[in-house]
Amino acid sequence: MRKLVIAISMLALAASAAFADPILDRQALMKERGKIVGGLSKVVKGEEPFDAAAVLTALQALHANAEKVDVDALFPAGSDTGGDTTASPKIWEDMAGFKATNAKYVADVKAAAAAAPADVDALKAQFGA
Repeated sequence: MRKLVIAISMLALAASAAFADPILDRQALMKERGKIVGGLSKVVKGEEPFDAAAVLTALQALHANAEKVDVDALFPAGSDTGGDTTASPKIWEDMAGFKATNAKYVADVKAAAAAAPADVDALKAQFGA
């Protein structure tokens, strides 16, 4: 019982700390995304061999990363300045457009993971390469 209470307390603390600093939090998500895409890019470029299981795992990780992006929490008004941000001011100038682009990205990544490319050519098609 004590372990359960501790676990619930830790989850509550983690939830309350989620997106405490939107600039740092979005940077962390983008770094994670960049690492995943970088690995897939090496396969597309032929620098790494195609491994269907590894590619699927990467696409699933990319989808999970995309699902973590809460635009309202990560890009609140005022987070376009201050801190160490390189996010484009265009995000805040057209928030509706940014949200639509993000929603399309999430849907595209979900579809890519669901399609599970069988070879490098299928992966290239998903990447638009």
